[in-house]
Amino acid sequence: MLLPRPVKAVVFDMDGLLVDTEQVVFEAMAAAAQSSGLEMPFVLFQRLVGLPGHVSDEIVREHFGESFDLAGWREGVSRHFTEIAAAGVALKTGVVELLDALDARALPRAIATSSTRPAVEHSLGPHGLIGRFDAIVSRELQAHHKPHPDPFLRAASALGIDPADCLALEDSHNGVRAAAAAGMMTIMVPDLLDPTDEMVGLAVHIAADLHEVRAMLEQQG
Repeated sequence: MLLPRPVKAVVFDMDGLLVDTEQVVFEAMAAAAQSSGLEMPFVLFQRLVGLPGHVSDEIVREHFGESFDLAGWREGVSRHFTEIAAAGVALKTGVVELLDALDARALPRAIATSSTRPAVEHSLGPHGLIGRFDAIVSRELQAHHKPHPDPFLRAASALGIDPADCLALEDSHNGVRAAAAAGMMTIMVPDLLDPTDEMVGLAVHIAADLHEVRAMLEQQG
């Protein structure tokens, strides 16, 4: 499949797209809930994917009730996440090969993530990937969070490329909404969330993995 326009830059999400953190986060949330004698349903976690922390907090509080110890739970999630991720967070398949392909074409690239800069450093630093991106728009740099287009617009601005000429890669529904609202050509690479009819309508393509994205770019010439 050919993309609708030549790609002049690529903007990546991070969690669930570059690194396999979403499953780790779910395991940490489930463990923290269990410590309080509660159960963390996977369908609840799916609602949180791609959302900033304060929005996720409200959904969790709504599910467990006003008396739920949100602060204690978040502390537990952080502790369990650190324990589970101590051995390192795995890269998603095709990441290095795609970055190599972008290098070969001298295409600039950025990250637009709802995670904090320390989280980016923790996830990508051990893999030596920080320096392979020209800009990183982490949570601290965003005036509005996904599904607002601001993270992607800021990434395009940092690269000096018109958003319409950027390819955005996302795994979450809110990420796809944000990238599409920014006017970018958007490919969804599903992780824990299946593509819906809405996603099919917003994205130019649903890819199985980043190897497929790389093949599409190579097909563009």
